[in-house]
Amino acid sequence: MGLIFLNPSMRTRLSTQIAARNLGIEPIIFDLGQEGWQLELEDGVVMNGTSVEHIRDAAPILGAYFDLIGIRCFPGLKDRDKDYSELLLDQLSKYAGVPIISLESTTLHPLQSLADLLTISETWKLDRKPKIVLAWAPHIKPLPQCVANSFAQWVCGWEDCDFTITHPPGYALDPQFTVNAHYEEDLQEALVGADYVYVKNWSSYEHYGNMPPVRGDWMLTQKRLQASNNARIMHCLPVRRNVELPDEILDSPSSLIQQQAENRVWAAQAVLTKILQENT
Repeated sequence: MGLIFLNPSMRTRLSTQIAARNLGIEPIIFDLGQEGWQLELEDGVVMNGTSVEHIRDAAPILGAYFDLIGIRCFPGLKDRDKDYSELLLDQLSKYAGVPIISLESTTLHPLQSLADLLTISETWKLDRKPKIVLAWAPHIKPLPQCVANSFAQWVCGWEDCDFTITHPPGYALDPQFTVNAHYEEDLQEALVGADYVYVKNWSSYEHYGNMPPVRGDWMLTQKRLQASNNARIMHCLPVRRNVELPDEILDSPSSLIQQQAENRVWAAQAVLTKILQENT
């Protein structure tokens, strides 16, 4: 299995390697962003610029070397249409000839979302639908919408929960990923009766890649959580302590962040098992 990275990674990289080896797969890592040639993705272009190799030439070679490929890339956060076209994933899938796994793309992070729902299913014991809240959090720089998009997409497809998204004006996600979600503009109101609160920052989709001014303090606190139903707190990591979430929450018994990270192995292993079953 080829694991191709164009961006930094810790949990995704390690969990996928461990999952592969648990199944007898040999993972080989290639940091394409640092060690490989710059790829051209567009068809029909005259390659007289900075790109050295075309994806049409590189992808079949990768497909010949590997039985399956996982790839991780981030959006540029400059051109929304370009990022949301998922051109790299599409072109690699088109020309490699082997199964492709997203280890996070320009719009989604499916292995993270699978681990997140696994974590919720492991910890929810009551005979009713849980209330799940996706809450925007502050950050020092613009971040992709990938994790928020993906979590919203997966939870919206799960009928056995009530799902609310809360964020400041100007931070609405792409509507295609938030179908059936309830939006609450007031953070405190969104927390009322919450069983799970998934905290994550993302930059603006409407004003793409920007960080519109935010009124008020959007960092979650224990005081605010008093309105919840003893909510369990989730975050994909890495987290900027006391910017996105305070120490008092991250280190509390309500925090599920370590369990989420541990479940990344089992999420990746489940996906790899499914692919192996379907391709043997």
